[in-house]
Amino acid sequence: MIHRPAGFADSFMESRRLGQLTVSALGLGCMGMSHAYGGQEEAASLATIRRAVELGVTFFDTAEAYGPFVNEELVGKALAPVRGQVVIATKFGFRILPDQSGHAAMAGLDGRPEQAKAVCEASLKRLRVEAIDLFYLHRVDPAVPVEESVGAMADLVRAGKVRAIGLSEVDAATIRRAHAVHPLAAVQSEYSLWAREVEAEVLPTLRDLRIGFVPFSPLGRGFLAGSVTSAADLGAEDFRRTLPRFQQEAIDANLRLVARLDALARAKGATKAQIALAWTMAKGRDFGLPIAPIPGTRRIERLEENVAATAISLSEAEMARIEAAAPAGEVVGARYGGGAWTPKKD
Repeated sequence: MIHRPAGFADSFMESRRLGQLTVSALGLGCMGMSHAYGGQEEAASLATIRRAVELGVTFFDTAEAYGPFVNEELVGKALAPVRGQVVIATKFGFRILPDQSGHAAMAGLDGRPEQAKAVCEASLKRLRVEAIDLFYLHRVDPAVPVEESVGAMADLVRAGKVRAIGLSEVDAATIRRAHAVHPLAAVQSEYSLWAREVEAEVLPTLRDLRIGFVPFSPLGRGFLAGSVTSAADLGAEDFRRTLPRFQQEAIDANLRLVARLDALARAKGATKAQIALAWTMAKGRDFGLPIAPIPGTRRIERLEENVAATAISLSEAEMARIEAAAPAGEVVGARYGGGAWTPKKD
């Protein structure tokens, strides 16, 4: 198996350009360390983030909504000693208010210019940085023209508080509108062997405008890695319990894709997760644009397995076999079930 090699990062980690930012070919999504999937003890999360740095990962993704707030604090604490070596991305775009118990909770979308600037100031403090490297609009607020949200983000760039800006989960027309206001360094969307909607219009648009692409959940929220075979595998607080693809009927149907992927991975001397990640990274070659996936994990063992995927090279024939084993039209269940996390178009 290709995993956990000693001294791996020094030998294999490549970089990608997102606008003026240079990032590692594979980043780390930090959300699950404190949000959506049950979280874990801070010490374990700090150890995972710091191990990522040792392995050559320089690209870390968080958001004020994760927690809320606590994930930014975690990332800031973990990366403060190596601030000059890393690129930190965070996001705004939600209204966060106290719930009935007094805890902070998401209460809808908020893309107003004043919200962008207020969140930026708070995120700078939580992340312990003087400037945010990459500041995304987390979701477009339908009550606020995207030009207004991006205009405020551009103001933050001019003020030196943000280095580059991006959007998350948007369609091609919105990308063009936003990019006309201020150049986008990156667009972030879910993309994997079981979530390929962006291939039709979004990825060609990013190529045309020379914008980088940051796939989140490139392992299908763990499903393509084989970590979920039953709804019973998910904890009571796990966000995936609310998603159509993680209902038992859909899980049973989609496990066929995982079995086929496993057979191809074994033939390559790799794991299912590594093949899925290698496929995602190789799509940058197919679409002619920089792609830097940000798989999330809480465990060092999985982190090392994921990073090792950057050493895997896939031929065109292998890519075709992988795509035939996991055809997009065969996936059962929608990505989201509705609510504030639902992207504008799926």
